[in-house]
Amino acid sequence: MNILKILVFLLFTSFYKPSERCSNIYLIRHAEKVRTDKSDRDPDLNKNGFLRAINWKNYFSDKNISRIYSTNYKRTIKTVEPLAENNSLEIILYSSDDIIYEAFLKSSIGKNTLVVGHSNTIPGFVNNLIDEDYYDQIDDLNNSNLYIVSLCDSGMIHKLITVD
Repeated sequence: MNILKILVFLLFTSFYKPSERCSNIYLIRHAEKVRTDKSDRDPDLNKNGFLRAINWKNYFSDKNISRIYSTNYKRTIKTVEPLAENNSLEIILYSSDDIIYEAFLKSSIGKNTLVVGHSNTIPGFVNNLIDEDYYDQIDDLNNSNLYIVSLCDSGMIHKLITVD
């Protein structure tokens, strides 16, 4: 009888796979910006942008974000400030021209990271992470795209969702 119990135990445990561990990199475009002065290269967020920044903070509140990266512009920094302040995180400034993507991926293992950038940089950032020309630039009026790159035990997966 003991041998039968052992065989049944081995049979069931051979099919058991513990839940897969994943580290996530979340990538967003900055929230809505002031558009009154086309010559202003560093505009602030508008009213809807400040509301979206609060919505992003709420969205990411249960995602265990441990690092936040932002380009050095008012609109990107202010998009993630509410989350950074809420989670007592420093905002790490970056330039998309200076990222070494392989090193960034390695440093992301075991962490959940948020990256905020621009309509013409975030899709390219994602494409470099996944090493594939998959995502197109974001329409200039779209501030709701959320790209998720997950580094899991079984490999890398990615997706695009919309968060309003």
